Amino acid sequence: VLLGSGLTVLSQPLMYVKVLVQVGYEPLPPTLGRNIFGRQVYQLPGLFSYAKHIVKVDGRAGLFKGLAPRLCSSAIGTVVHSRVVQPGTSKKEPVSSLEQVLKETSREMVARSAATLITHPFHVITLRCMVQFIGRETKYSGTLSAFATIYREEGILGFFAGLIPRLLGDILSLWLCNMLAYLINTYALENGVWILGSGGTGAGGGNLQEMVSTMAEMKSYSQAVTGFFASMLTYPFVLVSNLMAVNNCGLAGGLLPYAPTYSSWLDCWSQLHREGNMSRGNSLFFRKVPVGKRYVWN
Repeated sequence: VLLGSGLTVLSQPLMYVKVLVQVGYEPLPPTLGRNIFGRQVYQLPGLFSYAKHIVKVDGRAGLFKGLAPRLCSSAIGTVVHSRVVQPGTSKKEPVSSLEQVLKETSREMVARSAATLITHPFHVITLRCMVQFIGRETKYSGTLSAFATIYREEGILGFFAGLIPRLLGDILSLWLCNMLAYLINTYALENGVWILGSGGTGAGGGNLQEMVSTMAEMKSYSQAVTGFFASMLTYPFVLVSNLMAVNNCGLAGGLLPYAPTYSSWLDCWSQLHREGNMSRGNSLFFRKVPVGKRYVWN
């Protein structure tokens, strides 16, 4: 819990900027530059420029808006996740066979889904606290008062706005990550060691041992690599979930000109797809738009 809370605090400014970009808020004008191929592009403000703008308006403390409900979400989610996973991990076996991978992934899916379901109301409040920066509102000024506001205006369902795409994205990302890691470890790394080492005898035994050790080390990184790849593929679910969490909630960031009123998350998905904005906010370091492409800066 303490480790998760520390990481949450450190990553808060990054998430804050990303959420504002996701809803379409661009307070700084783009500048004309060139990409690595020499083509002229508009360079949108990156993470550090955007963060400096927030500090200029609200001070350094402004970078941590929405931190309290996010810390609650992180702590509660960690506890729930561990409680759900714990009964099935008393006799943990090495994850080597496909059957074991499916079993472990299914257990992890249930644990993550339970944690997401219970903590989603805090996630909604976190996003709305951040989006208030756009219209300079104070509607969601505290965690407890935010709960009362959402219940009064939207009822119970308001606490679960954007839940379905978030759950789907988490589940797809988990299965993609684990299955890709299993395929790489089994058919690329293990088979590679067997083929390269099948003819090794005598002095070659030492080289084979070194090779096996190297492959074992590579396996430890495969999960991180496949996790990054899976998160990129499922990013549209994160974007749609965040947009639906603030959609038509009475804040300027959830209304036109930043976002239309979506009837459902599928409607949001289809509109973003038509506009070519499914990756909006995915990269905060290199945000460039080709000259001539239609783009609205607010």
